[in-house]
Amino acid sequence: QVQLVESGGGLVQAGGSLRLSCAASGSIFSINVMGWYRQAPGKQRELVASITSGGITNYADSVKGRFTISRDNAKNTVYLQMNSLKPEITTVYYCTINMVRNYWGQGTEVTVSS
Repeated sequence: QVQLVESGGGLVQAGGSLRLSCAASGSIFSINVMGWYRQAPGKQRELVASITSGGITNYADSVKGRFTISRDNAKNTVYLQMNSLKPEITTVYYCTINMVRNYWGQGTEVTVSS
């Protein structure tokens, strides 16, 4: 059994910052890729950022330069620092880890007011 618990979402004004966290627990042995996706109503879930066990990162073009993904392997935790937030990024953000198969968190809402 693997559980992913996300935190850090909430309401912030445009231009502000938020830091999302996602802690994995349970039967954790070797996490390959950790990442964040988001899904707006009526749209497909899309990659925001990912990070490999070796620290290689990948970002959606729309967040490059403003979002930073990092991970703490000792804590099985992945973070997403989001700066210069814009109202259009308002949606639910999901944490995911790849460990033989993909596991998903329950989602955390991020709302950016204009």
